[in-house]
Amino acid sequence: MNIVNLVAEKGAALVPMPTQIKAAHLLYKAKTKLGIYTEFPEFVEAPIPDVSTLAIEDIDVSNPFLYRQNRWESYFKRLRDECPVHYQKNSAFGPFWSVTRYEDILFVDKNHKLFSSEPFIVIGKAPDELAVEMFIAMDPPKHDVQRRAVQGVVAPKNLKEMEGLIRERTRDVLDKLPLDAPFNWVEDVSIELTSRMLATLLDFPYENRRKLVYWSDLAGGGAESTGGLNDSDELFRGMVDMSRHFSRLWHEKKARAAAGEEPGFDLITLLQSNDDTRDLINRPLEFLGNLALLIVGGNDTTRNSMTGGVFALNRFPDEFTKLKSDPSLITNMVSEIIRWQTPLAHMRRVATQDVELNGQTIKKGDKVVMWYASGNRDERAIDQPEQFIIDRKNARNHLSFGFGVHRCMGNRLAELQLRILWEELLARFDKIEVIGEPEYVQSNFVRGYSKMMVQLSAKPSEA
Repeated sequence: MNIVNLVAEKGAALVPMPTQIKAAHLLYKAKTKLGIYTEFPEFVEAPIPDVSTLAIEDIDVSNPFLYRQNRWESYFKRLRDECPVHYQKNSAFGPFWSVTRYEDILFVDKNHKLFSSEPFIVIGKAPDELAVEMFIAMDPPKHDVQRRAVQGVVAPKNLKEMEGLIRERTRDVLDKLPLDAPFNWVEDVSIELTSRMLATLLDFPYENRRKLVYWSDLAGGGAESTGGLNDSDELFRGMVDMSRHFSRLWHEKKARAAAGEEPGFDLITLLQSNDDTRDLINRPLEFLGNLALLIVGGNDTTRNSMTGGVFALNRFPDEFTKLKSDPSLITNMVSEIIRWQTPLAHMRRVATQDVELNGQTIKKGDKVVMWYASGNRDERAIDQPEQFIIDRKNARNHLSFGFGVHRCMGNRLAELQLRILWEELLARFDKIEVIGEPEYVQSNFVRGYSKMMVQLSAKPSEA
Protein backbone atom coordinates (compact mmCIF):
# COMPACT_ATOMS: atom_id res chain seq x y z
CA MET A 1 0.00 0.00 0.00
CA ASN A 2 1.43 3.39 -0.98
CA ILE A 3 1.52 6.37 1.39
CA VAL A 4 -1.41 8.16 -0.29
CA ASN A 5 -3.72 5.14 0.10
CA LEU A 6 -2.51 4.59 3.66
CA VAL A 7 -3.31 8.18 4.64
CA ALA A 8 -6.71 7.95 2.95
CA GLU A 9 -7.53 4.73 4.79
CA LYS A 10 -6.48 6.16 8.15
CA GLY A 11 -8.61 9.23 7.48
CA ALA A 12 -11.59 7.10 6.56
CA ALA A 13 -11.31 5.27 9.86
CA LEU A 14 -11.65 8.55 11.78
CA VAL A 15 -14.62 10.05 9.93
CA PRO A 16 -18.03 8.44 10.51
CA MET A 17 -19.18 6.56 7.43
CA PRO A 18 -22.51 8.41 7.01
CA THR A 19 -20.59 11.71 7.05
CA GLN A 20 -18.27 10.43 4.33
CA ILE A 21 -21.20 9.45 2.11
CA LYS A 22 -22.94 12.80 2.68
CA ALA A 23 -19.74 14.56 1.63
CA ALA A 24 -19.50 12.33 -1.45
CA HIS A 25 -23.11 13.22 -2.27
CA LEU A 26 -22.34 16.95 -2.10
CA LEU A 27 -19.30 16.44 -4.36
CA TYR A 28 -21.41 14.48 -6.84
CA LYS A 29 -24.07 17.21 -6.94
CA ALA A 30 -21.42 19.90 -7.43
CA LYS A 31 -19.81 18.01 -10.32
CA THR A 32 -23.22 17.47 -11.89
CA LYS A 33 -24.12 21.16 -11.58
CA LEU A 34 -20.80 22.22 -13.08
CA GLY A 35 -21.28 19.86 -16.00
CA ILE A 36 -18.24 17.75 -15.13
CA TYR A 37 -20.40 14.64 -15.45
CA THR A 38 -22.01 13.90 -18.79
CA GLU A 39 -25.75 13.77 -18.26
CA PHE A 40 -26.99 10.18 -18.25
CA PRO A 41 -29.77 9.50 -20.81
CA GLU A 42 -33.26 9.51 -19.33
CA PHE A 43 -35.20 6.30 -19.88
CA VAL A 44 -38.57 6.97 -21.50
CA GLU A 45 -40.82 3.96 -21.93
CA ALA A 46 -42.17 3.13 -25.36
CA PRO A 47 -43.73 -0.06 -26.71
CA ILE A 48 -41.07 -2.65 -27.52
CA PRO A 49 -41.14 -3.38 -31.29
CA ASP A 50 -41.27 -6.88 -32.72
CA VAL A 51 -37.67 -8.04 -32.99
CA SER A 52 -38.20 -9.10 -36.61
CA THR A 53 -38.53 -5.42 -37.59
CA LEU A 54 -34.99 -4.57 -36.39
CA ALA A 55 -31.61 -4.89 -38.03
CA ILE A 56 -29.41 -7.23 -36.05
CA GLU A 57 -26.99 -4.43 -35.14
CA ASP A 58 -29.86 -2.37 -33.67
CA ILE A 59 -30.92 -4.99 -31.13
CA ASP A 60 -30.20 -3.61 -27.66
CA VAL A 61 -30.93 -6.08 -24.89
CA SER A 62 -29.82 -3.57 -22.24
CA ASN A 63 -33.13 -1.71 -22.67
CA PRO A 64 -34.84 -2.11 -19.25
CA PHE A 65 -38.31 -1.92 -20.81
CA LEU A 66 -37.61 -5.14 -22.68
CA TYR A 67 -37.96 -6.85 -19.29
CA ARG A 68 -40.65 -4.63 -17.82
CA GLN A 69 -42.85 -5.40 -20.84
CA ASN A 70 -41.81 -9.07 -20.78
CA ARG A 71 -40.67 -9.06 -24.43
CA TRP A 72 -37.13 -10.30 -23.86
CA GLU A 73 -37.42 -13.95 -24.94
CA SER A 74 -37.90 -13.32 -28.68
CA TYR A 75 -35.00 -10.83 -28.70
CA PHE A 76 -32.59 -13.32 -27.20
CA LYS A 77 -33.79 -16.14 -29.43
CA ARG A 78 -32.92 -14.09 -32.50
CA LEU A 79 -29.48 -13.29 -31.12
CA ARG A 80 -28.84 -16.95 -30.23
CA ASP A 81 -29.86 -18.03 -33.73
CA GLU A 82 -28.23 -15.30 -35.82
CA CYS A 83 -25.51 -13.60 -33.78
CA PRO A 84 -24.80 -15.42 -30.48
CA VAL A 85 -21.87 -13.12 -29.62
CA HIS A 86 -23.37 -9.75 -30.46
CA TYR A 87 -21.85 -6.26 -30.35
CA GLN A 88 -24.02 -3.29 -29.39
CA LYS A 89 -22.11 -0.03 -29.78
CA ASN A 90 -24.82 2.52 -29.03
CA SER A 91 -26.48 1.58 -25.75
CA ALA A 92 -27.18 4.02 -22.92
CA PHE A 93 -24.48 2.15 -20.98
CA GLY A 94 -21.83 2.32 -23.67
CA PRO A 95 -20.71 -0.44 -26.04
CA PHE A 96 -20.82 -4.07 -24.92
CA TRP A 97 -20.78 -7.64 -26.19
CA SER A 98 -23.74 -9.92 -25.47
CA VAL A 99 -22.99 -13.61 -24.96
CA THR A 100 -26.29 -15.46 -25.35
CA ARG A 101 -25.68 -19.21 -25.79
CA TYR A 102 -25.30 -21.64 -22.89
CA GLU A 103 -21.87 -23.05 -23.80
CA ASP A 104 -20.38 -19.63 -24.60
CA ILE A 105 -21.60 -18.28 -21.25
CA LEU A 106 -19.96 -21.21 -19.49
CA PHE A 107 -16.69 -20.44 -21.27
CA VAL A 108 -16.71 -16.82 -20.13
CA ASP A 109 -17.85 -17.57 -16.59
CA LYS A 110 -15.25 -20.27 -15.97
CA ASN A 111 -12.30 -18.27 -17.37
CA HIS A 112 -11.83 -15.52 -14.80
CA LYS A 113 -8.30 -14.84 -16.01
CA LEU A 114 -9.56 -14.02 -19.52
CA PHE A 115 -12.66 -12.18 -18.30
CA SER A 116 -12.29 -10.00 -15.21
CA SER A 117 -15.13 -9.22 -12.82
CA GLU A 118 -13.64 -5.86 -11.93
CA PRO A 119 -14.84 -3.20 -11.43
CA PHE A 120 -18.60 -3.98 -11.77
CA ILE A 121 -20.88 -6.93 -12.50
CA VAL A 122 -23.72 -4.90 -14.08
CA ILE A 123 -23.78 -3.28 -17.53
CA GLY A 124 -23.61 0.26 -16.20
CA LYS A 125 -22.05 1.72 -13.08
CA ALA A 126 -22.89 3.78 -10.01
CA PRO A 127 -21.65 7.38 -9.60
CA ASP A 128 -17.87 7.50 -9.09
CA GLU A 129 -18.34 8.87 -5.57
CA LEU A 130 -20.32 5.76 -4.67
CA ALA A 131 -18.29 3.14 -6.53
CA VAL A 132 -18.46 0.57 -3.76
CA GLU A 133 -16.27 -2.53 -3.79
CA MET A 134 -17.70 -6.04 -3.39
CA PHE A 135 -16.05 -9.43 -3.62
CA ILE A 136 -18.26 -10.57 -6.52
CA ALA A 137 -16.67 -7.73 -8.51
CA MET A 138 -13.14 -8.68 -7.48
CA ASP A 139 -10.72 -11.14 -9.03
CA PRO A 140 -8.71 -13.72 -7.11
CA PRO A 141 -6.91 -13.63 -4.76
CA LYS A 142 -8.73 -10.72 -3.07
CA HIS A 143 -12.09 -12.20 -4.07
CA ASP A 144 -11.24 -15.53 -2.46
CA VAL A 145 -10.12 -13.96 0.81
CA GLN A 146 -13.31 -11.92 1.31
CA ARG A 147 -15.65 -14.68 0.16
CA ARG A 148 -14.08 -17.17 2.59
CA ALA A 149 -14.77 -14.79 5.46
CA VAL A 150 -18.55 -15.09 5.08
CA GLN A 151 -19.27 -18.37 3.29
CA GLY A 152 -19.49 -20.26 6.60
CA VAL A 153 -22.94 -18.77 7.21
CA VAL A 154 -24.30 -21.03 4.47
CA ALA A 155 -22.25 -24.10 5.36
CA PRO A 156 -24.31 -27.35 5.44
CA LYS A 157 -24.26 -27.55 9.26
CA ASN A 158 -25.56 -24.00 9.61
CA LEU A 159 -28.25 -24.54 6.97
CA LYS A 160 -29.48 -27.58 8.86
CA GLU A 161 -29.75 -25.50 12.03
CA MET A 162 -31.61 -22.74 10.15
CA GLU A 163 -34.17 -25.06 8.59
CA GLY A 164 -36.46 -25.08 11.62
CA LEU A 165 -36.47 -21.29 11.87
CA ILE A 166 -37.16 -20.88 8.12
CA ARG A 167 -40.08 -23.30 8.36
CA GLU A 168 -41.50 -21.58 11.46
CA ARG A 169 -41.41 -18.17 9.77
CA THR A 170 -42.83 -19.54 6.52
CA ARG A 171 -45.75 -21.06 8.40
CA ASP A 172 -46.36 -17.81 10.24
CA VAL A 173 -46.55 -15.83 6.97
CA LEU A 174 -48.73 -18.36 5.15
CA ASP A 175 -51.16 -18.79 8.06
CA LYS A 176 -51.95 -15.05 7.93
CA LEU A 177 -52.86 -14.98 4.23
CA PRO A 178 -56.51 -14.44 3.26
CA LEU A 179 -58.52 -17.21 1.61
CA ASP A 180 -60.75 -16.69 -1.44
CA ALA A 181 -59.71 -13.03 -1.75
CA PRO A 182 -57.01 -11.50 -3.98
CA PHE A 183 -53.82 -10.14 -2.40
CA ASN A 184 -50.39 -9.04 -3.66
CA TRP A 185 -48.16 -12.13 -3.41
CA VAL A 186 -45.00 -10.06 -3.98
CA GLU A 187 -45.62 -7.83 -0.98
CA ASP A 188 -47.27 -10.26 1.43
CA VAL A 189 -45.21 -13.40 0.79
CA SER A 190 -42.03 -12.93 -1.26
CA ILE A 191 -40.82 -9.68 0.29
CA GLU A 192 -41.96 -10.60 3.80
CA LEU A 193 -40.23 -13.98 3.80
CA THR A 194 -36.96 -12.72 2.32
CA SER A 195 -36.81 -9.73 4.68
CA ARG A 196 -37.18 -12.09 7.65
CA MET A 197 -34.37 -14.31 6.33
CA LEU A 198 -32.07 -11.35 5.67
CA ALA A 199 -32.60 -10.04 9.19
CA THR A 200 -31.61 -13.48 10.52
CA LEU A 201 -28.49 -13.78 8.37
CA LEU A 202 -27.27 -10.33 9.41
CA ASP A 203 -28.59 -10.35 12.99
CA PHE A 204 -30.30 -7.12 11.97
CA PRO A 205 -33.06 -5.61 14.16
CA TYR A 206 -36.15 -7.58 13.19
CA GLU A 207 -38.52 -4.62 13.38
CA ASN A 208 -36.46 -2.79 10.73
CA ARG A 209 -36.17 -5.75 8.33
CA ARG A 210 -38.01 -4.03 5.46
CA LYS A 211 -35.14 -1.54 5.28
CA LEU A 212 -32.95 -4.39 4.04
CA VAL A 213 -35.27 -4.96 1.08
CA TYR A 214 -35.38 -1.25 0.29
CA TRP A 215 -31.60 -0.98 0.34
CA SER A 216 -31.36 -4.05 -1.87
CA ASP A 217 -33.75 -2.47 -4.37
CA LEU A 218 -31.68 0.72 -4.34
CA ALA A 219 -28.39 -1.11 -4.85
CA GLY A 220 -29.73 -3.13 -7.78
CA GLY A 221 -32.07 -0.59 -9.33
CA GLY A 222 -30.16 2.56 -10.29
CA ALA A 223 -30.78 4.15 -13.69
CA GLU A 224 -27.06 4.45 -14.46
CA SER A 225 -26.28 0.87 -13.48
CA THR A 226 -29.27 -1.21 -14.59
CA GLY A 227 -31.79 1.15 -16.19
CA GLY A 228 -33.93 1.19 -13.06
CA LEU A 229 -36.17 3.85 -11.58
CA ASN A 230 -34.00 5.02 -8.68
CA ASP A 231 -32.12 8.28 -9.12
CA SER A 232 -28.64 9.03 -7.78
CA ASP A 233 -29.86 11.32 -4.99
CA GLU A 234 -32.11 8.58 -3.62
CA LEU A 235 -29.22 6.10 -3.86
CA PHE A 236 -26.91 8.37 -1.84
CA ARG A 237 -29.59 9.00 0.81
CA GLY A 238 -30.26 5.29 1.07
CA MET A 239 -26.56 4.48 1.45
CA VAL A 240 -26.26 7.08 4.23
CA ASP A 241 -29.10 5.36 6.08
CA MET A 242 -27.65 1.91 5.41
CA SER A 243 -24.18 2.92 6.57
CA ARG A 244 -25.60 4.43 9.76
CA HIS A 245 -27.51 1.28 10.69
CA PHE A 246 -24.74 -1.15 9.83
CA SER A 247 -22.00 0.92 11.47
CA ARG A 248 -24.05 0.95 14.66
CA LEU A 249 -24.67 -2.80 14.42
CA TRP A 250 -20.97 -3.48 13.77
CA HIS A 251 -19.85 -1.50 16.84
CA GLU A 252 -22.58 -2.98 19.05
CA LYS A 253 -21.59 -6.52 18.15
CA LYS A 254 -17.91 -5.73 18.67
CA ALA A 255 -18.66 -4.30 22.11
CA ARG A 256 -20.74 -7.34 23.08
CA ALA A 257 -17.96 -9.66 21.94
CA ALA A 258 -15.42 -7.66 23.99
CA ALA A 259 -17.70 -8.04 27.03
CA GLY A 260 -17.49 -11.81 26.65
CA GLU A 261 -20.73 -12.55 24.83
CA GLU A 262 -20.69 -15.83 22.91
CA PRO A 263 -20.22 -14.98 19.20
CA GLY A 264 -23.08 -15.70 16.83
CA PHE A 265 -22.91 -17.18 13.38
CA ASP A 266 -24.27 -14.24 11.42
CA LEU A 267 -22.50 -12.42 8.58
CA ILE A 268 -21.36 -9.43 10.67
CA THR A 269 -19.83 -11.68 13.33
CA LEU A 270 -18.09 -13.76 10.66
CA LEU A 271 -16.56 -10.64 9.11
CA GLN A 272 -15.36 -9.45 12.53
CA SER A 273 -13.89 -12.85 13.33
CA ASN A 274 -11.76 -13.10 10.19
CA ASP A 275 -8.27 -11.57 10.16
CA ASP A 276 -8.72 -10.27 6.61
CA THR A 277 -12.03 -8.51 7.22
CA ARG A 278 -12.03 -7.59 10.91
CA ASP A 279 -11.14 -3.98 9.95
CA LEU A 280 -13.68 -3.75 7.12
CA ILE A 281 -15.47 -0.94 8.96
CA ASN A 282 -12.41 1.22 8.24
CA ARG A 283 -12.77 0.65 4.48
CA PRO A 284 -16.15 2.26 3.78
CA LEU A 285 -16.49 1.36 0.10
CA GLU A 286 -15.68 -2.30 0.77
CA PHE A 287 -17.86 -2.36 3.89
CA LEU A 288 -20.90 -0.96 2.09
CA GLY A 289 -20.24 -2.91 -1.09
CA ASN A 290 -20.00 -6.31 0.53
CA LEU A 291 -23.05 -5.74 2.72
CA ALA A 292 -25.00 -4.55 -0.33
CA LEU A 293 -23.88 -7.67 -2.18
CA LEU A 294 -24.99 -9.96 0.65
CA ILE A 295 -28.36 -8.19 0.85
CA VAL A 296 -29.00 -8.29 -2.91
CA GLY A 297 -27.83 -11.90 -3.09
CA GLY A 298 -30.12 -12.89 -0.23
CA ASN A 299 -33.05 -10.90 -1.57
CA ASP A 300 -33.45 -11.00 -5.34
CA THR A 301 -32.75 -14.65 -6.15
CA THR A 302 -35.12 -16.04 -3.54
CA ARG A 303 -37.74 -13.31 -3.60
CA ASN A 304 -38.37 -13.36 -7.34
CA SER A 305 -38.16 -17.15 -7.54
CA MET A 306 -40.87 -17.32 -4.86
CA THR A 307 -43.10 -15.30 -7.16
CA GLY A 308 -41.88 -16.85 -10.40
CA GLY A 309 -42.69 -20.37 -9.22
CA VAL A 310 -46.33 -19.49 -8.54
CA PHE A 311 -46.60 -17.76 -11.91
CA ALA A 312 -44.98 -20.70 -13.74
CA LEU A 313 -47.40 -23.23 -12.24
CA ASN A 314 -50.28 -21.02 -13.36
CA ARG A 315 -48.86 -20.82 -16.87
CA PHE A 316 -48.44 -24.61 -16.88
CA PRO A 317 -51.39 -25.94 -14.83
CA ASP A 318 -50.73 -29.58 -15.71
CA GLU A 319 -47.44 -29.28 -13.82
CA PHE A 320 -49.30 -28.11 -10.71
CA THR A 321 -51.57 -31.15 -10.98
CA LYS A 322 -48.46 -33.33 -11.29
CA LEU A 323 -46.93 -31.66 -8.22
CA LYS A 324 -50.01 -32.15 -6.04
CA SER A 325 -50.11 -35.82 -6.94
CA ASP A 326 -46.40 -36.27 -6.20
CA PRO A 327 -44.97 -33.73 -3.70
CA SER A 328 -41.62 -35.55 -3.78
CA LEU A 329 -40.98 -33.56 -6.99
CA ILE A 330 -40.60 -30.33 -5.00
CA THR A 331 -36.80 -30.49 -4.75
CA ASN A 332 -36.39 -30.96 -8.49
CA MET A 333 -39.03 -28.33 -9.17
CA VAL A 334 -37.09 -25.76 -7.15
CA SER A 335 -34.19 -26.02 -9.60
CA GLU A 336 -36.60 -25.73 -12.51
CA ILE A 337 -38.13 -22.59 -10.95
CA ILE A 338 -34.72 -20.98 -10.63
CA ARG A 339 -33.86 -21.84 -14.26
CA TRP A 340 -37.22 -20.71 -15.65
CA GLN A 341 -37.22 -17.47 -13.65
CA THR A 342 -33.47 -16.65 -13.87
CA PRO A 343 -33.72 -13.96 -11.16
CA LEU A 344 -30.58 -12.10 -12.30
CA ALA A 345 -30.60 -11.65 -16.07
CA HIS A 346 -26.88 -11.05 -16.55
CA MET A 347 -23.38 -10.67 -15.19
CA ARG A 348 -20.76 -8.44 -16.75
CA ARG A 349 -17.08 -9.11 -17.33
CA VAL A 350 -14.19 -7.22 -18.98
CA ALA A 351 -11.82 -8.95 -21.41
CA THR A 352 -8.24 -8.95 -20.10
CA GLN A 353 -6.81 -9.70 -23.56
CA ASP A 354 -8.00 -10.17 -27.13
CA VAL A 355 -10.05 -13.35 -27.35
CA GLU A 356 -11.99 -15.21 -30.06
CA LEU A 357 -15.47 -16.37 -29.12
CA ASN A 358 -17.90 -18.00 -31.54
CA GLY A 359 -16.38 -16.28 -34.57
CA GLN A 360 -16.08 -12.82 -33.00
CA THR A 361 -12.94 -11.04 -31.83
CA ILE A 362 -13.42 -9.45 -28.43
CA LYS A 363 -10.74 -6.85 -27.77
CA LYS A 364 -8.88 -6.32 -24.52
CA GLY A 365 -10.88 -3.93 -22.32
CA ASP A 366 -14.23 -4.67 -24.00
CA LYS A 367 -17.27 -5.10 -21.80
CA VAL A 368 -18.70 -8.64 -22.05
CA VAL A 369 -22.18 -9.43 -20.72
CA MET A 370 -23.22 -13.02 -20.01
CA TRP A 371 -26.98 -13.22 -20.41
CA TYR A 372 -27.98 -16.02 -18.05
CA ALA A 373 -31.63 -15.43 -18.94
CA SER A 374 -30.82 -16.26 -22.56
CA GLY A 375 -28.56 -19.22 -21.79
CA ASN A 376 -31.33 -20.78 -19.70
CA ARG A 377 -33.54 -20.68 -22.83
CA ASP A 378 -30.91 -22.09 -25.21
CA GLU A 379 -32.39 -25.00 -27.19
CA ARG A 380 -28.87 -26.26 -27.94
CA ALA A 381 -28.29 -27.11 -24.29
CA ILE A 382 -31.76 -27.50 -22.74
CA ASP A 383 -34.64 -29.53 -24.16
CA GLN A 384 -37.85 -27.50 -24.53
CA PRO A 385 -36.36 -24.60 -22.56
CA GLU A 386 -39.44 -22.39 -22.84
CA GLN A 387 -41.50 -25.05 -21.04
CA PHE A 388 -41.75 -25.35 -17.26
CA ILE A 389 -41.26 -29.05 -16.44
CA ILE A 390 -41.08 -29.89 -12.76
CA ASP A 391 -39.57 -33.36 -13.29
CA ARG A 392 -37.03 -32.16 -15.85
CA LYS A 393 -33.88 -34.32 -15.95
CA ASN A 394 -30.70 -32.55 -14.81
CA ALA A 395 -32.74 -29.56 -13.68
CA ARG A 396 -29.84 -28.25 -11.58
CA ASN A 397 -27.71 -27.71 -14.70
CA HIS A 398 -28.98 -24.17 -15.14
CA LEU A 399 -26.96 -20.95 -15.33
CA SER A 400 -28.81 -18.88 -12.74
CA PHE A 401 -26.18 -19.31 -10.01
CA GLY A 402 -23.22 -18.80 -12.34
CA PHE A 403 -20.15 -21.01 -12.54
CA GLY A 404 -16.50 -20.90 -11.58
CA VAL A 405 -15.06 -18.84 -8.74
CA HIS A 406 -18.09 -16.54 -8.65
CA ARG A 407 -20.77 -19.24 -8.39
CA CYS A 408 -23.49 -18.00 -6.04
CA MET A 409 -22.43 -18.55 -2.45
CA GLY A 410 -26.00 -18.79 -1.14
CA ASN A 411 -27.42 -21.18 -3.74
CA ARG A 412 -28.17 -23.92 -1.19
CA LEU A 413 -29.90 -21.46 1.12
CA ALA A 414 -32.10 -20.19 -1.73
CA GLU A 415 -33.03 -23.77 -2.64
CA LEU A 416 -33.79 -24.56 1.00
CA GLN A 417 -36.12 -21.56 1.37
CA LEU A 418 -37.98 -22.42 -1.83
CA ARG A 419 -38.31 -26.08 -0.91
CA ILE A 420 -39.79 -25.24 2.50
CA LEU A 421 -42.16 -22.68 0.96
CA TRP A 422 -43.60 -25.23 -1.45
CA GLU A 423 -43.84 -27.95 1.18
CA GLU A 424 -45.89 -25.60 3.36
CA LEU A 425 -47.98 -24.30 0.44
CA LEU A 426 -49.01 -27.81 -0.62
CA ALA A 427 -49.94 -28.64 2.97
CA ARG A 428 -52.42 -25.74 3.11
CA PHE A 429 -53.80 -24.76 -0.26
CA ASP A 430 -55.65 -26.56 -3.04
CA LYS A 431 -55.52 -23.71 -5.56
CA ILE A 432 -52.98 -20.91 -5.92
CA GLU A 433 -54.47 -18.79 -8.67
CA VAL A 434 -52.77 -15.79 -10.30
CA ILE A 435 -55.31 -13.03 -11.01
CA GLY A 436 -54.39 -11.10 -14.16
CA GLU A 437 -50.87 -10.50 -15.46
CA PRO A 438 -48.05 -9.71 -13.04
CA GLU A 439 -46.20 -6.39 -13.15
CA TYR A 440 -42.43 -6.46 -13.63
CA VAL A 441 -39.65 -4.24 -12.32
CA GLN A 442 -37.81 -1.86 -14.64
CA SER A 443 -34.30 -3.31 -14.79
CA ASN A 444 -32.01 -5.12 -17.20
CA PHE A 445 -30.37 -6.91 -14.25
CA VAL A 446 -33.03 -8.06 -11.79
CA ARG A 447 -35.75 -10.15 -13.42
CA GLY A 448 -38.27 -9.31 -10.78
CA TYR A 449 -41.91 -8.66 -10.04
CA SER A 450 -43.40 -5.54 -8.51
CA LYS A 451 -46.93 -6.90 -8.19
CA MET A 452 -48.77 -10.18 -8.69
CA MET A 453 -52.29 -10.67 -7.43
CA VAL A 454 -53.05 -14.16 -6.13
CA GLN A 455 -56.10 -15.89 -4.68
CA LEU A 456 -55.84 -18.99 -2.47
CA SER A 457 -58.30 -21.80 -1.85
CA ALA A 458 -57.92 -23.99 1.22
CA LYS A 459 -57.06 -27.63 0.92
CA PRO A 460 -60.14 -29.76 1.68
CA SER A 461 -60.01 -31.14 5.19
CA GLU A 462 -59.69 -34.90 5.44
CA ALA A 463 -62.69 -36.65 6.93
